[in-house]
Amino acid sequence: MAVQHTNRRGQSFYLHRGTTKTGKAKYFFSLNNHGELVDTVPQGFEIYENPNAQVFLRRKQLKLITDEELAVVEEGLKRYCPQERCRVEVRQGAITVFAPDQNLAELERTIGFLSELKATGVFERFTSYSPLLQFVLANKEKRTFITRRYCFRGSIDDWIEIGRPDRLTKVVKKFVRHLGQDSFYELY
Repeated sequence: MAVQHTNRRGQSFYLHRGTTKTGKAKYFFSLNNHGELVDTVPQGFEIYENPNAQVFLRRKQLKLITDEELAVVEEGLKRYCPQERCRVEVRQGAITVFAPDQNLAELERTIGFLSELKATGVFERFTSYSPLLQFVLANKEKRTFITRRYCFRGSIDDWIEIGRPDRLTKVVKKFVRHLGQDSFYELY
């Protein structure tokens, strides 16, 4: 049986094996269920689905962020900005918060049947996300984090640090509330 992964949009991806120009094995996911399919995930790899529902095979990541720290960020999002419907991604020593590209509150006001779309899951399936906020582990022993926000100025278009390193609970409380607000763009 071929390795199959169904993403949050309901699409089924199949793991394929190919070869590089030098003859080495390469693995990739595709919506096609024909070709050279793989029966097991190669050792040392894992299936990864990013916030935009793209599916990849990647090397297993070092776990630098604890489950408790991830829970702090997820709880902070629920508490301080529940209307944003953000997604969270952990990569090595960073927790990245992705916000919807679509203004969901504005869509709710303009489209009367949006609640039906939410109930059926259709709306969630087609929402795309962009990274906005990041908590980067600064000190492993003290478990302090540096907060960064994505800067959309044409000359920068990169992460900029905001605030000072501190405990995760403090930086989450301080910065998460700015998501979806004009004040987010004033954070330096």
